Amino acid sequence: MSALPLADVNLSLADAGARIRVVAADARAAVEIVAGFPCDLLKPWLEAEIARLAGEENLTLARLELQSRITSHAVQPNLSPLPNVRNLIAIGSGKGGVGKSTTAVNLALALAADGARVGVLDADIYGPSIPTMLGLSGRPDSPDGKTIEPMRAHGVEAMSIGLLVDQDTPMIWRGPMATSALTQLLGETRWGSTQGDGLDYLIVDLPPGTGDIQLTLAQKIPVAGAVIVTTPQEVATLDARKALKMFEKVQVPVLGLVENMAVHVCSNCGHAEHVFGQGGGERMAAQYGVPLLGSLPLEIGIREQGDAGVPMVVAAPDSAAARAYRATARRMAIELARRPRVATPLSASLV
Repeated sequence: MSALPLADVNLSLADAGARIRVVAADARAAVEIVAGFPCDLLKPWLEAEIARLAGEENLTLARLELQSRITSHAVQPNLSPLPNVRNLIAIGSGKGGVGKSTTAVNLALALAADGARVGVLDADIYGPSIPTMLGLSGRPDSPDGKTIEPMRAHGVEAMSIGLLVDQDTPMIWRGPMATSALTQLLGETRWGSTQGDGLDYLIVDLPPGTGDIQLTLAQKIPVAGAVIVTTPQEVATLDARKALKMFEKVQVPVLGLVENMAVHVCSNCGHAEHVFGQGGGERMAAQYGVPLLGSLPLEIGIREQGDAGVPMVVAAPDSAAARAYRATARRMAIELARRPRVATPLSASLV
């Protein structure tokens, strides 16, 4: 049973680090599965598959108990996870225009749909887009004048500089001002306050490139893992390599790559076309020994739903695009779950 392949991620239960306990008596079986990643959406599929396997052994599945136990995982040396955020995952890219923010938002919503407590931090100080993509407006509350309540949309918490300034106000700041704003947004937001018991994952949407904000993130902010978003074309993967090497140099583990805009399927005739080339993400993943977490489609609906403030995972959960986001998010969470856990008591590390 441990070799049972998980739907959509090309890994078995054992490969994903799940713990399985089976008790059989009187031709009946009780199965308990404990996973280190969110898996609420897997239960119906698992019940059917395990019942089938039990039937092959002339057993009836009497009970399936599926639990997600999401723990904090190791971060950079000399830092500890935030007390109210178990795992901070940075979403980066080597260049702009690869759909990084759209990917970050949909991955966050996919994790939440699978049962996790999730937040999104918009770290793109100069070009914040998360409020638009989540359909957020207005200003967040500050109950004590010192901390900020995150805003909430589609089941996730969110914070962005775009929620604190007028939409048309340009952020004409030098690097130190931008990095100070990032640390304040992270440290002064009451993450988990709307969900209780803190967050399982805080998805941080980074600005493109390898500049001041990325350096601050590496030096002062505890990051459990990073994900690089690229498109298949060679120019994009060349820049993505720089982002990957940057995270490696600052000892932030790279959980894998996401290949965005991998294929476009014509809505009229069904013809599939690789507009930005084919296989670039797969070749890069193989070259650097990191997983390819998923390949996402190029669809007009993804752009339209992001502009409307109702991302694809929420607007069309049964669509092929939403399934691709959910599979990618699950693989990302599994890769993090396979990493070393934090063994010491949690303490704040922002300075």
